[in-house]
Amino acid sequence: MDDDRARSWRRPGARLVPAGLVVIALGAFAAPLPRSVAYPIRTMGTYAQVTLVTADSAAGAREARRAHAALVRIDSLMTNWTSISEVARINRVAGRETTVVHPEVATVLELAIRVWRESDGAFDITVEPLVRLWGFLGGTRRVPSDEEIAAAFRHVGGRKLHFDPATRRLSFDDPLVRIDLGGIAKGYAVDVAAETLRAHGVRNGLVDLSGNMAAIGAAPGADGWRIGIRDPRDRMTHFARLRIRDGEAISTSGQYEQFVAANGKRYGHILDARTGVPADSLLSVTVVSRTALTSDAWDTPLFVLGPAQARRLARERDDLAVVIVQPGSGVDSVWIEEALRDRFVLEPKAQGLFQVVYF
Repeated sequence: MDDDRARSWRRPGARLVPAGLVVIALGAFAAPLPRSVAYPIRTMGTYAQVTLVTADSAAGAREARRAHAALVRIDSLMTNWTSISEVARINRVAGRETTVVHPEVATVLELAIRVWRESDGAFDITVEPLVRLWGFLGGTRRVPSDEEIAAAFRHVGGRKLHFDPATRRLSFDDPLVRIDLGGIAKGYAVDVAAETLRAHGVRNGLVDLSGNMAAIGAAPGADGWRIGIRDPRDRMTHFARLRIRDGEAISTSGQYEQFVAANGKRYGHILDARTGVPADSLLSVTVVSRTALTSDAWDTPLFVLGPAQARRLARERDDLAVVIVQPGSGVDSVWIEEALRDRFVLEPKAQGLFQVVYF
């Protein structure tokens, strides 16, 4: 070893192996492969997760923050949990005077009113007084009396809304009418977050806001995203899996998360605005559509309508494909629309607990 080389080995900070070996060693390491990385956030009163397929989790975090910001922004517009949101402002003034609503709120309102008409009132954003009465929107959860339900019911009904989408002007017939976008706003927020990701070059990812999901591209090594459908009786995490593709969305409505337990019975949070009491003829409804706004808007009214009417309406609409879980005696029925036949897989441990029927 000559003097210069000997000094390079002893010099502070110098490599302790010959440079040629370093080059060989570096060449032996493969570049990191893209993988699914989850970036969670709490917003809209629940949990959200942006999953990105990336080889660089730090770069992915920058993109995920943009999607998180979109979710938070929609929450600030449409929540009923603060007094400063656009929806809170609408509820204060629209019963006294006509008001012009925010453009994004107008988009959601327009679809909500259309779904109210097309579902024969099974979906109704004026259900807010009843939701508060049952304690599902602040307060203590309880089973109200028939008299209390009747009193709140007087201020419920889509016919009390007057909305012009062209001018975004809205008014209420009754000063005590209140709207609640909780059954549709999450879907819109997911769409906005997904479009934000696409606009910044994300090619593969999944936006999930409390089960309202939108797919971008596919998971690593797959032709889509496999989504677990929760067991509505909580005997297992998921009783089935459903594959969704790029540009599709999925959501599920069920009574398993929010409920009131009284008199030996569970009363779920999905209220039938036509009666003022919880709907209880189904266990869950899962909807696949082209937008999260559409799937979120329709999973609730299909749940309220019950098994026969939900299947009939789903067959009539080419913008929805559904999975309906109907309670049974010992064995529950899973009604799966034909369009989803090749994408639905019943988990092995769910065999014997569910009867699968295609329609």
